[in-house]
Amino acid sequence: MSTRRAFLWGMAAATLAVGMAAAPLSFAQPRPAVAERLGLKGYDPVAYFTLGVATLGVADHELVWDGVRYRFANAWHRDLFRADPDKYAPQFGGQCAMNMANGNLRESDPTIWTISDGRLYVFASAAGSERFRQDSGTNATKASGNWQNLKRSPGP
Repeated sequence: MSTRRAFLWGMAAATLAVGMAAAPLSFAQPRPAVAERLGLKGYDPVAYFTLGVATLGVADHELVWDGVRYRFANAWHRDLFRADPDKYAPQFGGQCAMNMANGNLRESDPTIWTISDGRLYVFASAAGSERFRQDSGTNATKASGNWQNLKRSPGP
């Protein structure tokens, strides 16, 4: 092999080796998926309607809706939710409904809840739930108005 050919062959091999070594660095690495917020702290939103009790869901029966990951006690509940999420999803993104009526974001306790006018409301405390129920129509209307302004807030 001539000196010139050997030199060019060596340069090509070196360029290829450097390119292959750098290749993984030049491609965008997959970013880990951002986990959606777990709605209702893992409680099944459909169970409030069908069972009348706060029931923990299981990871085997999850569904992401509107950027929130919900868990269900069984596949039937998941499928009911999928068919009509507006019916079963908690109002105000699962934030405390009474605090929302007062213009505040506050995390709720999904074991403190009520269904009013066919909608699921969750609360931070039993006292808040009781105050909400005393005038649920007015409180729901106030909370809905406040939710329009607060839903984009970072939250508690």
